[in-house]
Amino acid sequence: MLARGAGSAYTDAVLQKALARRSDEIYLVLRLLSGLMFMFHGLQKVVGVLTEHQPPVGSQIWIGGVIELVTGLAIAVGFFTSCAAFLASGTMAVAYIQFHWALGFGKDFFPVVNKGELALVYALLFLYIASKGGGRFSVDALRRKNQPER
Repeated sequence: MLARGAGSAYTDAVLQKALARRSDEIYLVLRLLSGLMFMFHGLQKVVGVLTEHQPPVGSQIWIGGVIELVTGLAIAVGFFTSCAAFLASGTMAVAYIQFHWALGFGKDFFPVVNKGELALVYALLFLYIASKGGGRFSVDALRRKNQPER
């Protein structure tokens, strides 16, 4: 029998069951907010909104900004979600390796030192979203619903 009390396996099971009922809505909020935040990073790089350091048009960082802008919006609304999230994940992996880690094996190896935590979190989060797809509340779901049976 499971013990009842704060921090017990019973409490964990009850919480998990309660949250599972809203997993589609929770996933929507995760996808929507992470996509919009990612899109805003791209908007800063491409348009120069709320930043003092806009990269030159056509530079690698600017092109990364275009990818962030487009894939962030696609992820947020759930449009070709797996493709957009996979591209976003790869972009963040490259950003982490090239700009944050830079293949250093000293103290710069650690994300907290090289300031790469956000790039790593985005890379892993978007890889998860790529594996899961748009979910129930997405443009992808509407597209599937409106496709004729084959």
